[in-house]
Amino acid sequence: MNLDGQASRRLAAGLKKQLAGVEQVRTAVCPPFVYLSCVVEVLGDTNIGVGAQNMYVQGEGAYTGEVAGPMLVDVGCRYVILGHSERRHIMGESNQFVNQKVKKALECGLEPIICVGELLEERKAGHTERIVSNQLRAALEGVTAEQMNKITLAYEPVWAIGTGETATPEQAEEVHGYLRGLLVQLYDRQVADETIIQYGGSVKAGNAADLMNMPDVDGALVGGASLSADTFVPIVRAILDGQES
Repeated sequence: MNLDGQASRRLAAGLKKQLAGVEQVRTAVCPPFVYLSCVVEVLGDTNIGVGAQNMYVQGEGAYTGEVAGPMLVDVGCRYVILGHSERRHIMGESNQFVNQKVKKALECGLEPIICVGELLEERKAGHTERIVSNQLRAALEGVTAEQMNKITLAYEPVWAIGTGETATPEQAEEVHGYLRGLLVQLYDRQVADETIIQYGGSVKAGNAADLMNMPDVDGALVGGASLSADTFVPIVRAILDGQES
């Protein structure tokens, strides 16, 4: 819950201007529901995608206050973030509920960005792999190999979100490699290799290139630094420079 309508338009316009011609890095923004239409309007003639931060498990009906997947498609969304740590730990969403959303999103034609990640106490207790395994296996229950080409994964260690703490490139790579190994078990090596696994957790221009240089880190799910073109664009540029070096 950040930015108002004017600020959302200003951010979209800034990205449109500063990222014009940048095609080597696939970029998308996910504003709050109420500003989706105006952001889509600004970015409609660019290659910057638009996604939503959440959706409900039903396509329509008497679910006051919720937003359905077909509504997101109708306003121009391509992506939807599902299972974000704040939805899990503040709103109480279960692994099974996330799975329902994933399947509904795919049914609607949306491309889910599925988040997994552990709390600080879980990492300290050595439970990181168990936590992300349970989250990933549940989220992908009933998802076919063919549908996986529409899915992006995001590892977001909860202890690194909004805290200024960031997983080291080696810590991120360790979990990303583990997640990719799980995809081999659940599907096959081709699906595992082709699935994009992003890192999310205090990503900044200063650490983006080092994170992206890890073999299994394919992109970034940017939080606070995405609220301004002045902090978001340098992350995209850092990733681009890393690709070209």
